[in-house]
Amino acid sequence: MKSLVIHAPRDLRIEETPEETPGPGEVQVAIAAGGICGSDLHYYQHGGMGTIRIKEPMILGHEVSGHITALGAEVQGLEVGQLVAVSPSRPCGTCRYCDEGKHNHCLNMRFYGSAMPFPHIQGAFRQMLVADQRQCAPADGLTPGEAAMAEPLAVCLHGARQAGELLGKRVLVTGCGPIGLLCILAARRAGAAEIVATDLTDFTLDMARQNGADQAINVGSDADTLKAYEADKGTFDVLFECTGAAPALASGIAALRPRGVIVQLGLGGDMTVPLQALTAKELRLCGSFRFHEEFFTGVELMQKGLINVKPLITQTLDLADAVAAFELASDRTQAMKAQIAFA
Repeated sequence: MKSLVIHAPRDLRIEETPEETPGPGEVQVAIAAGGICGSDLHYYQHGGMGTIRIKEPMILGHEVSGHITALGAEVQGLEVGQLVAVSPSRPCGTCRYCDEGKHNHCLNMRFYGSAMPFPHIQGAFRQMLVADQRQCAPADGLTPGEAAMAEPLAVCLHGARQAGELLGKRVLVTGCGPIGLLCILAARRAGAAEIVATDLTDFTLDMARQNGADQAINVGSDADTLKAYEADKGTFDVLFECTGAAPALASGIAALRPRGVIVQLGLGGDMTVPLQALTAKELRLCGSFRFHEEFFTGVELMQKGLINVKPLITQTLDLADAVAAFELASDRTQAMKAQIAFA
């Protein structure tokens, strides 16, 4: 089978790798669609993120869906030919954090396409994938592209849980990439009364407006508009910070009202935090890392038509054009979520 393998920065190759057969409790999936994530782009552009570096060739990818081609022994509730969204999260189930129900903090996590451990955890950008039954969410009624959006949607649903009650709240989203837009969709579904989004490009801001933001502000050319929300100690109840950039966090904190909640989703490395503002306004800063049960919830929300991710899928390229797809996905003036078609 063909797999998409990263060797070094900008050294992305389509290579032949061996197929696997499913064992007990496993299924074989013919991958149909794969979304290019920000972490995939970091591996492609820089060879890693922060101290995490590629030390050996690694198959990329963790946002995937496909059709089941074979069932291992003891598999129940799934059928050959069925479309499934495949969760990349494979906690061990036996460590102290799994025992506490904190599966996203598993000490022995096997997350597709991750160079954190060595040997690296190979990814899911391959034509055939063997997955545990428990990873597979039936995606009947969805397109493969929609089903492959379950992973980033789960990230944002987990983030929304960190924020607490959103009904009637005023929400600020900094950063209008795929995670920012999915946070807008999740906050609106949870009952947010007002959502304001910020970014630096008109394309992403237009996408934010089209997907539920009441107002979208270009903080590069119109920073004063956001500053107006700082009056009387701030306006917003919740900040979803999706850039990982210190200036975005600082401007968001200034616009939060006392006892507001910051949910940090953006991963941009360590950054300076205006701690005195957190103290004086009694703000709560929450990290949000990956997800677990939210993956299946996200698929159900899409199946019921309660969250529509179709508009976020802006390009789909064939596997043969994978390098072009990665270059396109890096361009925030024209791409929101670029996907690769494997079949």
